[in-house]
Amino acid sequence: MNTASRVSSALFGRLADGREVHAYSLRNTRGVSVTILTLGGIVQSVRAPDRQGRVGDIVLGFDTLAPYLNNRDYLGAVIGRYANRIANGRFRLDGRDYLLSRNEGENTLHGGAHGFDRALWNATVDGERLQLTHTSADGDQGFPGAFAVSVAYRLSNDNEFTIAYQARSSAPTVVNLTNHTYWRLGDDSILDHTLQVDADRFTPVGTNMIPLGTLVPVEGTVLDLRKLRLLRDLLHSADPLIRASLGLDHNFVLNGRGPAARLFHPNSGRCVEVLTTEPGLQVYSGNHLASHGLRAWSAIALETQHFPDSPNQPGFPSTVLRPGELFQSSTIFRIGVG
Repeated sequence: MNTASRVSSALFGRLADGREVHAYSLRNTRGVSVTILTLGGIVQSVRAPDRQGRVGDIVLGFDTLAPYLNNRDYLGAVIGRYANRIANGRFRLDGRDYLLSRNEGENTLHGGAHGFDRALWNATVDGERLQLTHTSADGDQGFPGAFAVSVAYRLSNDNEFTIAYQARSSAPTVVNLTNHTYWRLGDDSILDHTLQVDADRFTPVGTNMIPLGTLVPVEGTVLDLRKLRLLRDLLHSADPLIRASLGLDHNFVLNGRGPAARLFHPNSGRCVEVLTTEPGLQVYSGNHLASHGLRAWSAIALETQHFPDSPNQPGFPSTVLRPGELFQSSTIFRIGVG
């Protein structure tokens, strides 16, 4: 694989305390570019050609810093320490109870009120790779252990955009990291996109969006996405699984045999395939996008991660990280024309 790409940087804005937010752009020789902010590790832009060679931005992002500072839709951001939900903002580990920052009713969502999406990350460039680092103090948002995390971004000449995570903790803790980029490959919504997810099962949830602890087959349900499905038909479905969350907001149990998901926009020909080391994929169709001119279903997030509420679900894959262990995870977004 040819991983050669060019990396450049520019000042994107300043926070209220004067700290600078920088934008780093990765470009390859095939007309694809990705821009990442040091605020929240945000993927601010992904520009790619359509089947006619016309280049356009295929993710949701803002052109200036101000809208990001008051936005709670997590546009493009690194999510941690724990992506998705933890029930009642608490978990028990090694006989000790931990109470977390609750920012979605009684639940903790995406790491709490001041998660990694709010952090100003340190940046270094190593050849074609951008690496962002951040240290979360012991007790940050209620999570135990001083937590050192790095996120590396690469763009190859094969149009593969890779996000790789590493982390260590000084004390036993839980970790679930993801990226919350919203994809829109063409038009002004995702209704004319098609989606395929390589998952035979999903994790059903209760009225509080917390998993019930079971793995249920998708066969015979509206969530059977093993073949490409038109999102217009899916999102307009009257099925209770869709109506309860006003669209897609579901965790799929990945089969792990190949690409986890494929998003395709027939009108432009653009497609994105998702490959990951993670066991789950949270598919969120932007059901509550409402701020700064955004609309519901205007883009879709494909969040590779462990399952929601795993610290409280003994039957789910473990998310525990102990001192001396290295957490590693990677996801590739393969961008092309299909």
